[in-house]
Amino acid sequence: MARLTHGRDREGLDATLVDVLRAALQAEVVALLEILTDEGQEKVLCRVRSGPGSELQCWQPGQSLADLPTLQQQSSLSEAVRQGIPYVPAPEAGRLLVPLRTETQRRLVLDLQLPQPPDEQVRRVAEGMGRIYVNVINLLDASERDTLTGLLNRKSFDDTFYKATRPAAEAAAMADRRAHTDHCWLGVIDVDHFKSVNDRFGHLIGDEVLLLMARLLRQTFRHDDRLYRFGGEEFVVLVRAEDAAAAAKAFERLRAAVEVYPFPQVGRITVSVGYTVVRPFDTPADAFERADRAVYLAKAQGRNAVRCFETDVAAQPANEPLHHAGGGVELF
Repeated sequence: MARLTHGRDREGLDATLVDVLRAALQAEVVALLEILTDEGQEKVLCRVRSGPGSELQCWQPGQSLADLPTLQQQSSLSEAVRQGIPYVPAPEAGRLLVPLRTETQRRLVLDLQLPQPPDEQVRRVAEGMGRIYVNVINLLDASERDTLTGLLNRKSFDDTFYKATRPAAEAAAMADRRAHTDHCWLGVIDVDHFKSVNDRFGHLIGDEVLLLMARLLRQTFRHDDRLYRFGGEEFVVLVRAEDAAAAAKAFERLRAAVEVYPFPQVGRITVSVGYTVVRPFDTPADAFERADRAVYLAKAQGRNAVRCFETDVAAQPANEPLHHAGGGVELF
């Protein structure tokens, strides 16, 4: 229990959970699975496993959900998720499935392969450890997530930035392109004329707009992309993409989705987006500053647009400085 409640690293917490359970219950294999939705299908992702041999591949940064098995293909797992309580499949007497759910509605399942059918004590231990794990995750979420939208908050940005971009920096240091083919891109998203929404409709409607924006962000980007609310109407996204064209496509998809979404009472809302590639050994402040400059350019050029720092801002002539808020152009 001390190992499980120590530290704040989520990936380390996942590994500790399966290692502790495997040792405590003398299990042959313990895996932590997560149920994710991809284009209307429920997919099964193995976050981490402890033990030899497995038909499920553990998660890797940037992994696509398309090749993962569906929940429907795994009848025992599907039944465990449906029941929501520890479940021993009849044809698999040595298997114990323990469904878990966090306060942010993540659906997880502990999958234990045991040398003999689990008795009541084994079930209680597995379920109890699972509940402790969920409590720790909930505590981490409470400190790292925005209370309104459930997205990551600004306070957690530095730590999660380095975790998300570390593989790119390590690959660059090793000069090994095969180790990491995708790049990280940081995007800053600003809701256009959000102050007028609050002024015209009130802050409750403004909060509803932000909640719906968070939903659109989750629907647009992949499950392992990092989504933040920085406060007010400003959101930040860390995505993995092969090149500038792929990154532009992802951010343009969000812009288009927001433009056509029917926000209740408010109607049409648009966003201005600026993004930049995360360079090897970048700092969070440097990457954010470049993306923010691209947002200013999108605002200055009429809003409801996506601009890239490398191709749009850096390429500007030196005698055409970008005006920030407070200049001659009303940007916000």
